[in-house]
Amino acid sequence: MATSGLFISFEGIDGAGKSSHIEPLAEAFRAQGRTVTRTREPGGTPLAESLRSLLLGAAMDPLTEALLAFAARRDHLCQVIAPALVRGEVVLCDRFTDATFAYQGAGRGFSTETLSILERMVQTGIALEPNLLLEPHLTLWFDLPPAIAASRLQSARAPDRFEAQDADFFARVAQGYAERAQAAPQRFVRIDAAQSRHVVWQQITQALVRRGWLAIMVAAGGGPR
Repeated sequence: MATSGLFISFEGIDGAGKSSHIEPLAEAFRAQGRTVTRTREPGGTPLAESLRSLLLGAAMDPLTEALLAFAARRDHLCQVIAPALVRGEVVLCDRFTDATFAYQGAGRGFSTETLSILERMVQTGIALEPNLLLEPHLTLWFDLPPAIAASRLQSARAPDRFEAQDADFFARVAQGYAERAQAAPQRFVRIDAAQSRHVVWQQITQALVRRGWLAIMVAAGGGPR
């Protein structure tokens, strides 16, 4: 019997710590014999990575940001995510469409109605079910107060165009994520990202064990180092 593909996205404001848990989770799935595709947005393909550089480095208006983000996403879906799911792989993606609604929608104040139209245009007509909106089976939302996230970013690399935004911007982005989670509670799992790495890892693995996607023993043996 073929193994079903599994699509998990990692979301949260910059500094929430989501990226440090992606490889440990990939290792946990590999320990169960699953093939894992790790990827990110914007990015994941040569074309999408080129668009990522523009998004993070060049000044532009919110509509241009949204169009570039969704153009990168379409290529990413067609070239990487959908084929991996058809092969029965686990796809772990650092950000997906929720980030566009949080950053461009809530953060920039861009029309969520327009974003919803773009979402449906870009995420349908792909792979096995052409009329189905392709979205993650699970979204792990790393919820962290913007002030704590900002303090974490102070010691990080030079900030990109989004990381350099002020506290009010990130407060709006955090609220945008909260609204997306409220609208799709069956897909979202809130992770209290203010806790220690070990506790955060426990929250992640508990959510996956409850869904039957990860064995308890595998979950207990992994985590960020």
